[in-house]
Amino acid sequence: MTSPDQIATRGRLTPNRDLSELTWLRVGGAADWMFQPADIDDLADFLRALDPAIPVFPMGVGSNLIVRDGGIRGVVIRLGRGFNTISCDGLRVSAGAAALDAHVARQAAEAGIDLTFLRTIPGSIGGAVRMNAGCYGSYTADHFIAAGGVTRAGEIVRLKSADMSFAYRQTNLPPDLILTGAEFEGPAGAPAELAARMAAQLAKRDETQPVRDRTAGSTFRNPAGFSSTGRADDTHDLKAWKLIQDAGMQGVPMGGAVMNEKHANFLTNSGGATAAELEGLGEAVRKRVFQSTGITLEWEIMRVGEPG
Repeated sequence: MTSPDQIATRGRLTPNRDLSELTWLRVGGAADWMFQPADIDDLADFLRALDPAIPVFPMGVGSNLIVRDGGIRGVVIRLGRGFNTISCDGLRVSAGAAALDAHVARQAAEAGIDLTFLRTIPGSIGGAVRMNAGCYGSYTADHFIAAGGVTRAGEIVRLKSADMSFAYRQTNLPPDLILTGAEFEGPAGAPAELAARMAAQLAKRDETQPVRDRTAGSTFRNPAGFSSTGRADDTHDLKAWKLIQDAGMQGVPMGGAVMNEKHANFLTNSGGATAAELEGLGEAVRKRVFQSTGITLEWEIMRVGEPG
């Protein structure tokens, strides 16, 4: 069986890679290995050669992630250069999985394509596709054409919408499938109008969200359910932040973790928090909300790895 260090690669392979500095919450242990492939062929060759018993975890920019204090066993795959290109053709946009959502929105707007919903979503395109990210009533699924990826066995695949099973904040993609890029289509728009819309979105976000604090975005999904078409009903009054606030958990600390004073659905590292404190506070919030309302909040932040 082939271990990572026995595989010839053109990318960068790092043992015992500390992951805390790569997540927005700045917590977590080390990965046994981190592989940053040079290109898609390098990635596919590596996965084909890797011992099938060794787990693989794709990691983006760490914007919606808690890595537990014991770190991750196996290989973390992190895409960088070679996977962050953006191009526009007509009303279609092609973007590498490592391209930032905000960059895609801006470049599309400059080309007269309306993907403005991506502008305030933290993270990269790979995560946006995998989690069917959305904002202001638009979702990745609404604009999705196709995606490229590499399976755990090293097979290069092209995925259509029918392969994704898009739902509210989720798809059915295998957790060890590495997305490498995606294609989208948006309606036409005047670049100046799209730029103005994005500026207004940013102003609203900055007014209502703790953008200068150490968070991972929204902690829990809105328990709004689905419409008859399977789309999330984001106009529903039942919001996670309101349930947390009404349960008296806004501002509650646990060690260095705190439910943010500005927005109750933002789990925050106020300084020196451990992953265990952040996850423990989240679970305490879920318990209190369930005791108060009978509603079980579902995590939107991904939690991975081993306890400390």
